Amino acid sequence: MSKLIGKVAIVTGASRGIGRGIALAFAKEGATVVICARNTEEVVATGNEIKSLGGRTLALPCDVSQRQQVDAVVAATVKEFGTVDILVNTAQAARIGVAFEETSDDDMALALGSGFYGTYYFMQACFPYLKRHGGKIINFGSRSGLEGQANNLAYSATKEAIRALTRVAAHEWGKYRINVNAICPFANSPGAQSAAKALPDVFRALVAQVPMGRIGDCEKDIGPVAVFLVSSDSDYITGMTIMADGGLYVLK
Repeated sequence: MSKLIGKVAIVTGASRGIGRGIALAFAKEGATVVICARNTEEVVATGNEIKSLGGRTLALPCDVSQRQQVDAVVAATVKEFGTVDILVNTAQAARIGVAFEETSDDDMALALGSGFYGTYYFMQACFPYLKRHGGKIINFGSRSGLEGQANNLAYSATKEAIRALTRVAAHEWGKYRINVNAICPFANSPGAQSAAKALPDVFRALVAQVPMGRIGDCEKDIGPVAVFLVSSDSDYITGMTIMADGGLYVLK
């Protein structure tokens, strides 16, 4: 496969889950993949997986809520590989299962810092390079935000803020041939696994609602959607939210 040969991609939150799955999918399509996450050991392990596939990679620690660390990752990418063509923002931390009235400032800061601000910082840092030659950005929303899911205020609000950010950038940056889209996934990520362990009956009921009858695989199901959105196949698609969830939530 060779849809992304010659492209340099940054994938945040790539130590595990959806970020890892997308990084591996990109590498298999020929992209050079710069990966970052807070957990140095785990992100290096993902980097080693990419190298075992024969891919070029750079694995870096990064707290995406800190603009200086974000800028350092982008600078290191440009120094090593010359530019940035693709940005995928999957990094997100959140305390879930908290009632609205019990949500604290710390809960909001954690979700917004890792999700919204991390996405915002990386988009701004990559923009000067994407502006030169065009490029692709994928951000991540959630069914939780679309539905206004109970007991998930910080996470849901963050995910909807990210979708708003995506739409604004799509309007402003289209003239530079920068495509900006969002994915709302349902995949077997560490977060999903934790939910399944904490609330097994609720989680089984949720999976039972999926028309496709299963939860998605981070690499095999979400990875190809991301590959499509950053390849030339999607050059005329921007500002969209793509549901990669087996039909669990159908946009109206």
